[in-house]
Amino acid sequence: MMHVPVQLEPVLEYLAIRPDGIYVDATFGAGGHARAILERLKTGRLVAFDADPSAQRRAAAISDPRFTFIAANFRALSEELDRRAIGEIDGILFDLGVSSMQFDDPERGFSLGKPAPLDMRMNVYAGRTAFDILSSASERELADMFFAYGEERAARRIAHAVVERRSAGMLPTTTTEFASLVAGVVHRKGHRERIHPATRVFQALRIAVNDELGALRDGLRAAVARLRAAGRIVVISFHSLEDRIVKHEFRGDERLEVLTRRPLVPTEHEIAQNFRARSAKLRAARRKAS
Repeated sequence: MMHVPVQLEPVLEYLAIRPDGIYVDATFGAGGHARAILERLKTGRLVAFDADPSAQRRAAAISDPRFTFIAANFRALSEELDRRAIGEIDGILFDLGVSSMQFDDPERGFSLGKPAPLDMRMNVYAGRTAFDILSSASERELADMFFAYGEERAARRIAHAVVERRSAGMLPTTTTEFASLVAGVVHRKGHRERIHPATRVFQALRIAVNDELGALRDGLRAAVARLRAAGRIVVISFHSLEDRIVKHEFRGDERLEVLTRRPLVPTEHEIAQNFRARSAKLRAARRKAS
């Protein structure tokens, strides 16, 4: 399936790309946004970050002296730019969440509808897997995680069921088995769910595995510190926890002028073309002159 970058036109509009500018794509993914930015550069430069090894393989297909790929999470933005003697930047894009390619690869464990190991790591070579967390966290830790990161109202009951299964030596090892366990706890007989009953718990596990919210705060603060006067920062988020952090960071930073009073959402036409864009929210800000 051809990758369709989310909210591409507003991204390019709010980045206000200068042909000679220095830009950062903090989440390369499939490279759709990166390629569109490169097309608008002349003597400028684009630096892209992504910790996912599959993104690194896709980035290798871009043969352009103006393009640099860094195999790291964007929370390492400051250190990695320093290593390359890059100071101020003209703009940066964060396209958060899981990429289409990660969802579509069943072995990564992000999709609850396809049997796969409970992994969920963005970087498959580092960190704890989802199964590691389910195997070791206490019942209270699991409940807090499901509630805080998934906004799951049945968090305590789900955590209790997980610990019971674990104590009996029957903890699920695959995505579909775990999704069935959660569904068995929360599904109400005769009630039709708008989303799969395990969706929020899968989101919570993924966020915990990758420390996504902590990385987002670190990345946003590092990015703003790097922006030159009038430089732009654009963030696309896909759930309320991310969007809330972006909103508060933008509004609470006196160095920034917020350009989007309310988050931009995809048009009906874009959603029809790319259903995964349906929950996207875009916020943008500009660095004030010092």
